Amino acid sequence: MASDWKYDADVVVVGGGPGGSSIAAFLAMSGHSVILLDREKFPRHQIGESLLPATVNGICTLLGVAEEMKNANFIYKQGGTYKWGKHAAPWSFTFGPSTIIPGSNAFAYQVERSKFDHILLNNARRLGVEVREQHTVGSVIEEGVRVIGVQYTDASGRAASLRARIVVDASGNTTCLSRAVGERRYSEFFQNVALYCYFEGAKRLPEPNSGNILCEAFNQGWFWYIPLRPDLTSVGAVVGREHAACLKDGPDIALKGFIKQTSIIKDFLSPARRIQEGQYGSYRIRKDYSYCNTKFWRPGMLLVGDTACFIDPIFSSGVHLATYSALLGARSINSVFSGAISEERSFGEFELRYRREFSTFYQFLIAFYDMDKGLDSYYWDARKILKSEEITNEPFIRLVSGVSETAESLFSNARDYLTQTSELGPILKAAYEGNAVPSCPTPATSESTRFLKELRKGANDVLTQAALGRRSRYAEPLVPGGLIPSMDGLSWMEYPELADLEPSGSHL
Repeated sequence: MASDWKYDADVVVVGGGPGGSSIAAFLAMSGHSVILLDREKFPRHQIGESLLPATVNGICTLLGVAEEMKNANFIYKQGGTYKWGKHAAPWSFTFGPSTIIPGSNAFAYQVERSKFDHILLNNARRLGVEVREQHTVGSVIEEGVRVIGVQYTDASGRAASLRARIVVDASGNTTCLSRAVGERRYSEFFQNVALYCYFEGAKRLPEPNSGNILCEAFNQGWFWYIPLRPDLTSVGAVVGREHAACLKDGPDIALKGFIKQTSIIKDFLSPARRIQEGQYGSYRIRKDYSYCNTKFWRPGMLLVGDTACFIDPIFSSGVHLATYSALLGARSINSVFSGAISEERSFGEFELRYRREFSTFYQFLIAFYDMDKGLDSYYWDARKILKSEEITNEPFIRLVSGVSETAESLFSNARDYLTQTSELGPILKAAYEGNAVPSCPTPATSESTRFLKELRKGANDVLTQAALGRRSRYAEPLVPGGLIPSMDGLSWMEYPELADLEPSGSHL
């Protein structure tokens, strides 16, 4: 599809990470002209190395990079291992097989993000996206209420501009553009600081869990331990902002102090050496404060991935949310360009679904943090849900949960939201202990059962579409009067009002 004469491209994408590269590629696959700008030169370091099956076997297959991912020799990941709760022994979960995730797709990878992100960016190039690295976008160009382009500075320092029918901001948590769409609101519950670095020579979990992400709670927070290569491990301590003062004596002293409070992490790192050269040679600090924008779109502009919202990293949801929102965004933009559905309805569907996916993870993580961890410390006491400041942060809860088409909150108030979420803790504990696929072995409330199904069913839809090349059947709308994915999964359509159509029940 040729660009209108007054535009430089149909779409300008800001940011070349997983969200930006994925939406650019999906749009190019649909015949649209796309220019992608990123301020860095790839490959470059990035946090977030642990992926989920829906990304690896769903999105990556749809993008055409599954074989390249396989050949990259990334660490095979079948689930996660946690030392979390009163039990002294760690417990593990697997991704499958189950009716939700077929056995052949019940895995993911641990990836070096410098390699993974470069694979996605180069794939966008191959599909026809014009990629411009070392181009820093400073602001959007507005025409009335509509965004029509961006102002940027190129690698030589020259200032210039691009005009496009749609601008996508996928530039991540440090974006300077999202305020053109809405305000960023922060959670009172998840306000953590992550201190991380990389080791060589560290131990591994015994088979078959050697590729799992390992998470261990300690008095001041929790650790992640991610095997990236046989001799490369990402290690990070996540502590509450109230413990950030521990960093005043320097990251080396702080990390060693945190490690001393663990058992498995301390043992696994006993023969290891911290890497001190190359891209993995520095201590890095990131404020993992969870947030959500008040709006995910405005006329002419969409927010994708961490630009729109960010959640605590405990369950590796970052790349999943980025690539999932990219697929939703591509559907919406394709629908607008075809003229089949208005921008307001298409972008409204994008926001409703992305906010719902974020909300599902948010509920899950609150329940997980509130499980009885048997740790006596201020960090964990402060995260007992019904005593938390989060209950007084009702505007954020309502923002996360989204609204229906009648503008009613999905949860009537913060106390109801947190009370029903806290009931999930014992169920999650029972479901995830041992090596079985997560299930619900104990009696549960209807809300708890719905939540667990909501958490896991998304992977099945993406995986099925990736395996078949198209959807197997029509979905139901997420809300009455809402849109559904087209059969090729790359645009929206009205729900067919035909009595003989069997709905899939899927909401993706």
